[in-house]
Amino acid sequence: GEDPARFGTERNCKIKQVASGRFGVTAEYAAYAEELQIKIAQGSKPGEGGQLPGHKVSSEIARLRHTQPGVALISPPPHHDIYSIEDLAQLIFDLKQVNPDADVSVKLVSEAGVGLVAAGCVKALADVVHVAGSDGGTGASPLSSIKNAGAPWELGLAETQQALVANGMRGRVRLRADGGMKTGRDVVLAALLGADEVSFGTALLLAEGCLMVRTCHMDTCPVGIATQKPELRAKLDATPEQVEAYLRYVAQDVREFLASLGLKTFEEAVGRVDLLRRRWTGGPRADLLDLEPLLGVAGEGPTRYVGHASLDPAGHELGDRLSAEAQEALETAKVVELRYPITNRDRTVGAKLGGRIGTRFGAGKPPGRVRATFEGTAGQSFGAFLAAGVELTLVGEANDYVAKGMSGGRIVVKPPENDAGEPVLLGNTVLYGATGGELYCAGRAGERFAVRMSGATAVVEGTGGHPCEYMTAGTVVILGETGPNLGAGMSGGEAFVYDPATRLPVRLNDSLVVANRLDDKAAERLRALVERHLRFTGSPRAAALLRRWSDALEHFWHVAPKTEVARISSAQEGTVAKGS
Repeated sequence: GEDPARFGTERNCKIKQVASGRFGVTAEYAAYAEELQIKIAQGSKPGEGGQLPGHKVSSEIARLRHTQPGVALISPPPHHDIYSIEDLAQLIFDLKQVNPDADVSVKLVSEAGVGLVAAGCVKALADVVHVAGSDGGTGASPLSSIKNAGAPWELGLAETQQALVANGMRGRVRLRADGGMKTGRDVVLAALLGADEVSFGTALLLAEGCLMVRTCHMDTCPVGIATQKPELRAKLDATPEQVEAYLRYVAQDVREFLASLGLKTFEEAVGRVDLLRRRWTGGPRADLLDLEPLLGVAGEGPTRYVGHASLDPAGHELGDRLSAEAQEALETAKVVELRYPITNRDRTVGAKLGGRIGTRFGAGKPPGRVRATFEGTAGQSFGAFLAAGVELTLVGEANDYVAKGMSGGRIVVKPPENDAGEPVLLGNTVLYGATGGELYCAGRAGERFAVRMSGATAVVEGTGGHPCEYMTAGTVVILGETGPNLGAGMSGGEAFVYDPATRLPVRLNDSLVVANRLDDKAAERLRALVERHLRFTGSPRAAALLRRWSDALEHFWHVAPKTEVARISSAQEGTVAKGS
């Protein structure tokens, strides 16, 4: 999440991360990036998510991350839309569609086998592979996530370099390393082992005045860097010149090391492992280490990035057509009606148009409207990163990741007229990280419906397991059978579930949520959504429920986080007491 007020100004963050949490990843957010980084590994926390304790989630952070103040935030492991290297390739494709001008980097952790994963990332058309070492990391993490987690960056970098050279892919990708970089020697050593770029983190914080007291997670930072408390933030007296001065010293150090090696430029140093030699310590145990594997040359071909053009993946043509033919709606107050056939080869349809709207209008709407109808079977990520002013209607079925990152607009999915009934129309992981907009589906969806959803409205006629997982805001209506584990990690928003067989109580994950019967206000909201569902999809199920609405209401559950239910109950008690 980033404050939209920064977009388009000198305060705009050029590198924006897309972690498994998907907090605030909107079309506008992605459109203002120069690099989009997929954060598979979390630096010193391999396989674990970033963590923010509840007491640090202020109202400002909650607004930017589309969640609730005071509720702890943690990214789940990145298994929701990255089960395989093919899924990673799809996410890279999604990001390149929403922002064609941005590079896409993949952050991996330094550990045994990282070279093989890096090779897959390059095949998936990543522009940058970032190898993060075990040092560094955030002081907000548990001790188990900081200590003894991951390997030194030198090991991961050397393995990645050798794997990419051996597979003939090194020239296609920029290789980056981080993990406790401090001096010019670190930078030159990284270059010699194969890094085109290096990243600094902790050292820059120290340049700003960080004292390393390691109380980031306690919100008591004495110098005002890692805190949300206004009185502590007022103590921050860091200036950009401090960071500039530090980096100038590092740069001078790099120049001197390069000169001592007989090199004129940093680029000349990249991949020159022949300029490294073993340093003997005289220690009986240290000298037993075999360092030759670090200094090996894996094969012929480029040993650094040489700017090879990325391959052009298939599947973007229909999204390009939609973006081009919708142009008039972005210029004038006109409704543009479009119609296309679609196949499962057509991927991420709508993302390029969403990115263009995000760039030009931010979270607002264009002057016109786009209404596009598709017939057939949509490929992956239909309607991903959709923005306001666009309505996509699909007569047919869609693959996984529908409405991923949607921040506005409307998606309607309905079966063809000759459908036999009870159709499954959506794949897995629908509405992942969606922060706005609407989705109406006159059929069932797969696993993890509305995972990490943060503000959209959705009506569906059945789901697989794990619906509403890690949801932080928004409304979900399920008008049919649902799988087990509903509401796991759900900390905000609400769900209405039609359950005539009374199976929800045993399928609900009650660690954070509770299911109650509907009160009058909830019933009004639900009816309005079912009526809209009928209006947009013509759903026979919605029509049948509305015909016998009074009876149907008795079979609905209202699922909400326990904290939200407690807050409403206490507010109602206060009102009654005041009135009496």
